[in-house]
Amino acid sequence: MSVRIIVDSTVDMPDERKDQFLIVPLTVRFGDEEFIDGVTIDKKRFYERLVESDVLPTTSQAAPDAFQRVFADVAEDGDSAVVITISSKLSGTYQSACIAAQEYDNIFVVDSMTVAIGSGILAEYALELAKSGRSAEKIAETLLHKRDDVCLIALLDTLEYLKKGGRISKTAAFAGGILNIKPVLTVQDGEPVVIGKARGSKQGNNLLAEKINSSGGIDFAMPILLGYSGLSDVFLRKYVEDSRALWEGRVESLASTLLCSVIGTHTGPGVIGVAFFRMNSGE
Repeated sequence: MSVRIIVDSTVDMPDERKDQFLIVPLTVRFGDEEFIDGVTIDKKRFYERLVESDVLPTTSQAAPDAFQRVFADVAEDGDSAVVITISSKLSGTYQSACIAAQEYDNIFVVDSMTVAIGSGILAEYALELAKSGRSAEKIAETLLHKRDDVCLIALLDTLEYLKKGGRISKTAAFAGGILNIKPVLTVQDGEPVVIGKARGSKQGNNLLAEKINSSGGIDFAMPILLGYSGLSDVFLRKYVEDSRALWEGRVESLASTLLCSVIGTHTGPGVIGVAFFRMNSGE
C-alpha cells in the first residue's frame, strides 16, 4: 500500500513534477465558455485568453464528486492519501474534499491556508514525506504544523485586475497606474494581504527581497519555488538576477512555474512570486 498525494489544480508546481500527484481540477469560465482547468485549457492558453478577453474570467471550486472519483480510484488500489487544497478562505474546494472524504478512513484532507506556489511547496514536502515511508495520517499531522512556516510573497505588475475583480476601488487602481505603483502581497491566515508598495520594477524587486529577508529567514533545506504570471517569465528572470546574493551558494538551482488560472484571474500577467519555508519550528 502506498500513500498518494492529491492536490487541486490551483496547487502550482513545475510541469515535470505533476505526474507524481493526482490532480482534481477547478473550472474556469470566459463568458459562456467553460473549461476544465489544466484539462481543456492549459495555463499558457489561459493567459492568452486573459489578454484577449474584454471580460474577466471566473473560476468555480472543485465539486465533491470530482474528489470522490479520485478517492474511489485510490481506495480500489488499496492505497491511502493526503489531500492538499487551496486555502478554505479563498475557495470552497477544501470543503468539497472534506465532504468526499467522509466515507474513507485512510484519506486525510489538509487546508494549505495558502495558494498557488505556497500550496505547491507544501505538496512537494508531503511527497518527500511519503517517499520516506510516513503514513498518510502522520503526513497530514506534519503538514498542519509546517503550513504555518510557509511564506508566499508576490510582486504585482498592475492593479487593474484587482480592480476588475472588485478587490480595490477604481480610484486606487487609477492612481496606482499613474504612479506606476506595484503592490507586494503575502498570504496571512489564509487570505492575501498587501504588505508594501513600490514605484517601478527596480524598487519593486528591492522591496520583494527586503520582505523575504524580514520574514524570518529561508530554510534552504526545504522546498523553494518561484512563480510568474503571463506569457513571459522576463520579470522573474530579472528578479532572480537582481536578487542573486539571496540565493547564490545556498541552492543549486531555483525551480519556477507559471502561476495557476485562479491567481491569474485576480492578479493578471506580470506577477512574480516566491514561496519558501521560514526558519522557524522544526517538524
